Amino acid sequence: MLQSRNPYSAELIEAHQSLNEKDMSDAIEKARTAFADWSREPLSKRAECLQSVARELREAKDKLARLMALEMGKPVREGGPEVEKSAWCAEYFAEHAEAFLADEVLASDAARSYVTYEPLGTVLGILPWNAPLWLAFRFLAPALMAGNTCVMKHDPNVPACAQAIADVFRKAGLPEGVMINLPIETSLVEQAIRHPAIAAVSFTGSAAAGAKVAAVAGSEIKPAVLELGGSDPCIIMADADLDKAADVATLSRIINAGQSCIAAKRILVEATVYERMLDKLHERLARLQMGDPLDADTQIGPIAREDLRDVLHRQVKSTIESGARCLLGGELPEGDGYAYPVTLLADVTPDMCAFREETFGPVMAVTSVADFEEALSLANDTEYGLGAAIWTEDQGRIDRAVRELVAGQVAVNGIVKTDPRLPSGGVRRSGYGRELGPHGIREFVNAKQVWIR
Repeated sequence: MLQSRNPYSAELIEAHQSLNEKDMSDAIEKARTAFADWSREPLSKRAECLQSVARELREAKDKLARLMALEMGKPVREGGPEVEKSAWCAEYFAEHAEAFLADEVLASDAARSYVTYEPLGTVLGILPWNAPLWLAFRFLAPALMAGNTCVMKHDPNVPACAQAIADVFRKAGLPEGVMINLPIETSLVEQAIRHPAIAAVSFTGSAAAGAKVAAVAGSEIKPAVLELGGSDPCIIMADADLDKAADVATLSRIINAGQSCIAAKRILVEATVYERMLDKLHERLARLQMGDPLDADTQIGPIAREDLRDVLHRQVKSTIESGARCLLGGELPEGDGYAYPVTLLADVTPDMCAFREETFGPVMAVTSVADFEEALSLANDTEYGLGAAIWTEDQGRIDRAVRELVAGQVAVNGIVKTDPRLPSGGVRRSGYGRELGPHGIREFVNAKQVWIR
């Protein structure tokens, strides 16, 4: 059984029946059967289907936002925009897939030679709970438009969200089997990956889980895209617009109660403006409103699960015990549910827990750096490499940061975010492969070389 529990109250919402091994295999076979017809559909027909999905998403926006609030604690004020972004993703690939997948003519000794991009088959998406709609659609939209069929194994925390996504596709009129919801226990994931009908795997989650998925997929010689954890640095130099940097760093850190892989987790501030920046960050963090995610005024919802909150609190306590100053939060609140206060940790050094580990919650760790050289060095002093940001007006520093920051994406004087138009992914223990943009849609295709005399 898959149980959804309200993280704000800790109450059990509903128990959902999970598939057994045979039912799982039958569901995957349906997707394999559907591939033959779906892959032969013209791109214009696939695009019509995805446009219809986008319309259904918007029709169900309030319901979907409420489901996310109930199952994983996302405030409804964030849930609505997540649904809109998912619809945009579907529309974007419906509009641009034909150009992204067009035959690419290459010169050779042939009369004509080119590369054509063909779908692989059925792709298994293994998804986390923290952005139930968006993370599903950044997998589904490009894979489906490329002509693959998709099997979606969503997180056990959000079974109602997963079913609601499947209902959107059904109402949009997609052929049966093109998108299959796979409500299974985690113990069956390896068997799903190894199923002969699965051609490739897309995984979003922790580095530890990603390593297991990669090992299984590799043993089956199946391609995989992994978007894993992050401990993103945000460098703020003295010449930056400090107020804007404080606004964006705060927003980046607290979106989804800080439960985001690409959140700014390590704030590296030049020493000459360090105390001023701490004041600005404290002011912004202190006025954020925690509460019931169903309340439209709530800005910070609860942590999704009790065990995740326990890990976060352990990280905060360890960092404080190692000498960091706790300027805000840091204490477990009383009462039911898994709320965690917005927390500001100052004087965090590279040997402390909040610097070394990924923190998944509304905890901001701030470190003083002597200069740009130290900032670059500390930014790269991590096993992760997902996103990074720098705030400065110096073009020389910007050019060096873009070249030298070890990350899948770099934001200059702005926020690290995902966008359907741009590829997203990481290096090091943040994963490999890319999602979104023209690079993402080509991850799950066969780049077939054609040589004609």
